[in-house]
Amino acid sequence: FNWLRTLYPIWARMTPEAVYVSAKVGLAELLLSGCTTSSDHLYLYPNGSRIDDEIRAAQEIGIRFHATRGSMSLGESKGGLPPDSVVEDETAILKDCQRAVESFHQGQRYGMVRVALAPCSPFSVTPDLMRESAALARSYKSPEPDGAGGVRLHTHLAETLDEEQFCLETFGKRPVEYVESLGWTGDDVWHAHCVHMAADEIALFARTGTGVAHCPSSNMRLASGIAPVKAWRRAGVRVGLGVDGSASNDSSHMLAEARQAMLLQRVSGDPGALSAQGALELATLGGASVLGRDDIGALAPGMAADFIAYRLERLEFTGALHDPLAALVFCTPVGVDLAVVNGQVRVQDGYIVDLELQPLIARHNAISRAMIRNEKLPG
Repeated sequence: FNWLRTLYPIWARMTPEAVYVSAKVGLAELLLSGCTTSSDHLYLYPNGSRIDDEIRAAQEIGIRFHATRGSMSLGESKGGLPPDSVVEDETAILKDCQRAVESFHQGQRYGMVRVALAPCSPFSVTPDLMRESAALARSYKSPEPDGAGGVRLHTHLAETLDEEQFCLETFGKRPVEYVESLGWTGDDVWHAHCVHMAADEIALFARTGTGVAHCPSSNMRLASGIAPVKAWRRAGVRVGLGVDGSASNDSSHMLAEARQAMLLQRVSGDPGALSAQGALELATLGGASVLGRDDIGALAPGMAADFIAYRLERLEFTGALHDPLAALVFCTPVGVDLAVVNGQVRVQDGYIVDLELQPLIARHNAISRAMIRNEKLPG
């Protein structure tokens, strides 16, 4: 909570350009690290910012993108964590959620942009907004017969003991019990983090098909704890891998995150807690399942033409070529040499096609510096 309280005033200075540039930088990092499909949870919209700003960045990068129209409505004056200056009116939130879905959501197979609805957290939105968001998302029918292309729901959940204490004091329920009471479990829902879950809560997620985005580096950096990935997988919970935001990770390297996930599960003493193959499954098939997609995550007939390639004749893999798959996870994380998304080459010889990185980096640094110092941005 202290981390969030420190950052809310800085985030309040974001502009549409800041959202666009930071999204483009983050997506570039992800693409170069082997990610071909990303989701992002944008839940502050100050100074005219819109989800459109992120979507434009993703479309220019050429990555497959699940934009979540996040929201915060419960300010400090009403018992929430964020300052009133960064929350929105709930009627306006729902109206813009509808606009975002109807403007951008591509529910058909191989869709490049999908939109999910994502009230931020139990401590920053009201129960009414959670219920109304769920009803709105579920009012849209998928164009696919199996329902795979429908509008999904996402939020942060059970990330910290601060949150658990807030939910017990405010709602008389633990975080998982609280969201269950609002209709926020099911195969159209995925939650970020879920570090603090009891055995019966894990069983509930498995039974209902509720997904989890596991963010090991973020959980370590913020001292949130170690998520029960081994228990999730044993119970049959759908689990994908996330890098979380740059403010809680400082690296958007998908392969590094897979390595971190594997090592973190082993640190308590079980070398079999997560294998290299298991870590890569989280990063591929797991993420596809959590996002409700059966058209990505594997190389197979009928799947999207999303794939990556690495040159093995490199220093990092020396001595490990007897098992290249294990080498990808155990050795120093590297960048991709080739990335193809939806049949289009997006990374060639380690460089993003049609993107000049240096001007983008320079602008990002200028915006970041101005936001932190609360100065007017030059240019």
